[in-house]
Amino acid sequence: MAEQVAKPSGIDALQPDPRPGIPIQLQASFLLWLLAVAAGLFETALAVVDATSGTTGAAAEVAVGVAVRLLAFTGLVFLATRLRQGRNWARVALTVLYGVLGTASLVLGPVTWLAEGGSPADAVAGADLGSVLFAASRVVHVAAVVAAVVLMFHPAANAYIRATTGGADSAGSPAGRTPR
Repeated sequence: MAEQVAKPSGIDALQPDPRPGIPIQLQASFLLWLLAVAAGLFETALAVVDATSGTTGAAAEVAVGVAVRLLAFTGLVFLATRLRQGRNWARVALTVLYGVLGTASLVLGPVTWLAEGGSPADAVAGADLGSVLFAASRVVHVAAVVAAVVLMFHPAANAYIRATTGGADSAGSPAGRTPR
């Protein structure tokens, strides 16, 4: 019978996993997901500061926005820790929820603004410290997500996930295997 290895929990689940079997690409993907969360938290803080300065929506709107973002970030960290444990379902969920839908939500505003005639030159000319910090954080956020998605599908990550799951999904059914 195979020896059971204790899985990290609590704050230990967020630490880089020292087990030699986890490929560096998957470790890097995990850290990039955490960087995306950090950038998102920074953007949230900037939005709260902006809202409390009286230039944006009501306090209730801000509170709801912060709560939704915190739930999304919590879900992302949960999925990223499961990805690092070799769970393919977490990789799929990260790709769909955060890689596709999350990235779309991050770029929709700027793309819409450009499509409506917004000028990058005017944006740069009228930029203040807050908008520069927000834009820089958004660039880091999107870049971290894109890089994390790419790395979690690296051949070494694929092999690790196949080996960790034994070729079966969480329900125990074959995951893309053909009989020999």
